[in-house]
Amino acid sequence: MYEAVHARPDGPSTLARQAETAADYGFEGVVVRNHGDEGEPDDITAVREAVDVDVVDGVEIRADDPSQASGLVGNYRSKQTVVVVHGGDSAVNRFAVETPAVDVLAHPMAGDGDFNHVLATAAADNDVRVEFNLHPVIQGEGGSRVRRLRGLRKLRELVADADAPFVVSADPRSHLELRAPRELAALGEAIGFDADDIRSGLAEWGRLAARNRDRMGDSYVEPGVRLDDS
Repeated sequence: MYEAVHARPDGPSTLARQAETAADYGFEGVVVRNHGDEGEPDDITAVREAVDVDVVDGVEIRADDPSQASGLVGNYRSKQTVVVVHGGDSAVNRFAVETPAVDVLAHPMAGDGDFNHVLATAAADNDVRVEFNLHPVIQGEGGSRVRRLRGLRKLRELVADADAPFVVSADPRSHLELRAPRELAALGEAIGFDADDIRSGLAEWGRLAARNRDRMGDSYVEPGVRLDDS
């Protein structure tokens, strides 16, 4: 199972601290999901070689509108293994699920964003993963937490009905916000999710990274087509 983390400069904790804590908690890897406008850690390769978990380079794109999002996806797609679009705006949500170059739509229910069965079907058709982000439930309280819970349950029904792919994350901004897989599975059960779905959503980050690394290899042409080494 993998967790998708923010690391300095997009958070107080270094990537090394995030990766070491993830290893201690039983994760097999971390995906670096720093926001593109905050900057990425400059030591990804060094940390990857020094820790006992896989470290996957990635980016979380924040955009004001689909046009800006399209340009940023085009810029990052060939550079980063995992490309995430920060949702919450209805137009950006739609752009993300209709764009096969996007790997994950994050925060689809944040802000004024909405997610419906049409978008869920588009995510399934274009193999874009929808994120169940547990951060607001873990860190929130009161009415805000209740609203986030309601949104997650609605999102779960839509994703399940469309058979859309999904990922799960606690979206930790620091190593202190990391939670072990078993804790996240228990939290999932407490809020009405199946524990196996939570574990599968955590594992999906790793499956996604493996697929994209394969596609970025020199022999890859398109799904099912490769160059012969000879």
